[in-house]
Order: sequence, then C-alpha cells, then structure tokens
Amino acid sequence: MRYLTAGESHGPQLTTILEGLPSGLELLAEDINTELARRQLGYGRGRRMQIEKDQVQILSGVRHAKSTGAPIALVVENKDWTHWKNYMGAEPLTKEQEDNMKRQISRPRPGHADLNGAIKYGHRDMRNVLERSSARETTVRVAAGAVAKKLLKTLGIQVAGHVRMIGGIESSYEGGMSLEEMQRVSEESPVRSLDEEAGKKMMTAIDDAKSNGDSIGGIVEVVVEGLPVGLGSHVHYDRKLDSKIAGAIMSINAFKGVEFGIGFEAAEKPGSEVHDEIQWSEEEGYTRKTNRLGGFEGGMTTGMPIVVKGVMKPIPTLYKPLQSVDIDTKEPFSASIERSDSCAVPAASVVAENVVAWEVACSILDKFGHDRIEEISAALNQHRKYSREF
Repeated sequence: MRYLTAGESHGPQLTTILEGLPSGLELLAEDINTELARRQLGYGRGRRMQIEKDQVQILSGVRHAKSTGAPIALVVENKDWTHWKNYMGAEPLTKEQEDNMKRQISRPRPGHADLNGAIKYGHRDMRNVLERSSARETTVRVAAGAVAKKLLKTLGIQVAGHVRMIGGIESSYEGGMSLEEMQRVSEESPVRSLDEEAGKKMMTAIDDAKSNGDSIGGIVEVVVEGLPVGLGSHVHYDRKLDSKIAGAIMSINAFKGVEFGIGFEAAEKPGSEVHDEIQWSEEEGYTRKTNRLGGFEGGMTTGMPIVVKGVMKPIPTLYKPLQSVDIDTKEPFSASIERSDSCAVPAASVVAENVVAWEVACSILDKFGHDRIEEISAALNQHRKYSREF
C-alpha cells in the first residue's frame, strides 16, 4: 500500500489517496472519524481545535461500506478556510488584495521549517512553507492510519498507544495491561497517561508552561499485539520493518528520536540483560521469555508485541518568542506567533499509533497478498499454524 497527502493548514481541505487496499474490507466513515476525534483531544491543545471538527468524506474506493480494491480518496474539510480565502486561494490576487495583503511572512520562526523551506523553494513569503509543514497535515495521515487499523483489527492485530512522559514527568506504568485496558485507561486520561498520579503532574507541567509562554514535549509509546513471526526481512536494509516504523515515527512533526523495547538503555547493559531467550510450547509455538528488543530481531517481527517509543520536542511556536532575523531587512526581531498548542504530546500519541499501524499493515499485505481480504486472512492463518509447528 501507499498514500499521498495534499493540502495546507488553512486551505480548503486536506486530502489523501490510498492505493493498494484489498477488496472486501468493511469500512465506514465512522471508523476514520473516531481516530480523527482522538487526534483533536488532549490537554494542552490550542484554539484551532475549537474551530475544526474533523469529519472525513470517503469519495472513492468504497461501495456499500466495503472496499473495492480501487484507490480510496479521503477528504477532511478545513472550517477555518472561510477566514483565509483571500490569502490562501488558488486564484490570482487583485490589485486591491495585493495592497491589503498583511499576512505575508518574511520572519522565520526558530524550530520551524520556515527558513530552510523558503531557501530551498525560493519563497519570499514563508507562508508557502509553514502552511504545508504544519502538523495539521497529520489529520489525513491519521485518516490513512485509521484504514490500516481497521484492516489489522479484521486480521486479529491490535494497536494501542499512551504517553510515557511530558515535561520530564514520567509514567510509572511497567506493563501488565491488556491492549483493550490500555486503550480504555489512556482514553480516560486528558494526557493519555496510564498512571493517574503522573497524569495529574503532567497537566500541572502543561499549565505552568502555558502560563510562562512556553511549551513542553515528551515521549509516547505504541504497542502492537497479535503479530505473526517474520514480518519484514533481514535480506535488505530497506525491507527491515523496524527501520520503516522508525522512519514513520520520525516523520511526525517535532519528533526527534525513536527506540524499540529498552532502546538506548541497551547501551548500558550486558548482552545477557538485553537479548530475549527463546522458548517453545505446543499451544503457542515459539515465544520469548522477555521482550526487551521490542518485538524485533534482524529487522523482522518475533511474534512478541512491537513496543516503540518516540520523542517529541516542545512545540517551537512560543508566546515567549525566540530571536530570529527578517529575511527582507536582515534585522533581528522576536519571532512571530502563530496560533499554537502549549503541548501536543497527547495528540501526537494518536498520530504515532496510526503511522505505526500503516507500516504494519503494509508489511502484512507484502507478505500475505494484496487483492482480497479473505485470501489474506487465510494466508495469515496458515502462516500462524506453520510457525507453531516449525
């Protein structure tokens, strides 16, 4: 499977086209809208989420609630577009509009794509950069991931996520919950924490940052269960599934680090405390006594849950602005403020779930076929049986 997204933060809509989804998958707009609503929630979100009420339109590739195998076009309308038509429209500006144009941006904000993108594409008005580089684009990435989640759920594979840390406040959760319980508990928390006490401290940290005109980041974790052995491959670097997932996590706006299992902690430990010993039983086949490697060996799934963490930096748009330089005058200034969140980590955990789900779903189809959901399910079940008996 593959998808492309199009659209700007304040343009008329966001669009994604998915290609390669098998036929016969039951799919409703509500399956996608549920994930879109989750993305808009979370303590620390800004005023934009009070304007938008993200709802998807399925424009192709689904007939009578089932995928046909044709490309699927998904669209999410930007409600705020009505206030930006004169600034973001595709039509040429009139002379009067040019004279009244007050939102042309020549002042790059530290931590954003503004200056780099302007130099790369030759834009004197950096709105051309910030509109596309905005995290608003993750709306339709979540929409694509929601389709992938539905495919995985149909095949008995579940995805859940939660927040590990915000602003240095760390959750004490050490495992033990089922994915269903993890989903329920994280949804009940405004910061998607599985540790109630830590969650309260995280909210206080967000409030403190906001009152100081600052922002804070954190760490999110995604868990995938019900996987077969052998997704991905060891034979080429670009077929390693952990590499693809790492790339997907790092492609989320403001993410600066990723790890699987115990991750960087492995650098401090001897091998005997890092690798997962193998065991076998008639009921389960091959399993591991531990899951320190986060469900991967040699770029392939071991059958244990995938456990991946991502590090999100603080949102760079601050109400206590940093110093920058105007590209027209070359004079220093305090960076301009676009409407922003004080903390987007809870929302980013939902984005992370969905980009991971997409990569896992692609790997499933690469191994078990692309055409019909019934064929794929049968092939997957046969592989599970083969793996137990191997």
